[in-house]
Amino acid sequence: MKTSPNTETELSIAAVERDTGLSKDTLRVWERRYGFPTPKRDSNGERLYPQHQVDKLRLIRRLLDTGHRPSRIISATPEELGALLDAHRNKASSPEQAVREQALLQYVRLHRSSELVSGLHQALMKQGLQRFVLETISPLNEAVGEGWMRGEIDVPEEHLYTEQVQNVLRSAIGANAVSGGHPRVLLTTFPDEHHILGLLMAEATLVPEGASCVSLGTRTPLADIRGAAVSGNFDIVGLSFSIAYPARQAIEGLIELRAALPEHITIWAGGAAVKGKQRRLPGIRVINGLTDTVTALHEWRAAHPG
Repeated sequence: MKTSPNTETELSIAAVERDTGLSKDTLRVWERRYGFPTPKRDSNGERLYPQHQVDKLRLIRRLLDTGHRPSRIISATPEELGALLDAHRNKASSPEQAVREQALLQYVRLHRSSELVSGLHQALMKQGLQRFVLETISPLNEAVGEGWMRGEIDVPEEHLYTEQVQNVLRSAIGANAVSGGHPRVLLTTFPDEHHILGLLMAEATLVPEGASCVSLGTRTPLADIRGAAVSGNFDIVGLSFSIAYPARQAIEGLIELRAALPEHITIWAGGAAVKGKQRRLPGIRVINGLTDTVTALHEWRAAHPG
């Protein structure tokens, strides 16, 4: 990352890959095919991407995850991309959900943590844990992420939101957990992945189904994942990859982990970085969203009766 007085931050192609989840190859192809992004070059000829282009790339990545094609959206302005995201979210939400989401977002923007926690608990009590994660937390995560990209939510507000949601989810998971559940699921992330909400949301989806979940938290070395999975007699290792995690790195790490684990231990991988990558991950179950987590659980139980 480079900056100079009165100039915009510029990021290397590796930093943009980490920030947006778009691979270096994709960035280069788009540059040639669509004329965007338009990086500068440093003294060594390496690409440098202005911050405003990185912000637009984040919006494009989110729209790709909703089914849009790059050729249709890459020439749009950031404002037009934001409007497309709003339209997608409003279409997916009921009027009640939209009202609740806006109220909770307002608490985040105003740093009103007690009201935010109260609103989250009310939604949890009304919906139950699984629906709460799917219908409240999942779309709220998207809205907070989009607000941050547009500059409507700053870093302290995002941290406030994340901290309070983690607290609510951990408490609810503890209240719903059962001893001796089956299968035994070990949850964690790779060393460079520090986002934990995906793990907590997966655990909150599995626990009400009677699965026994143990979380190692984030940033666990592959050797430690293998050691914990084998010594703890786990049936499944579940890993979460956020949108900011490089897809190539995720795929390489998962293939390495698959080779290191005994065949009878199943690997689940979920999150934006591995979405649509099933063909490149033989022997690994790619989880496409929270509802697919339950489907994967039912498939595992059908294949492992008793």
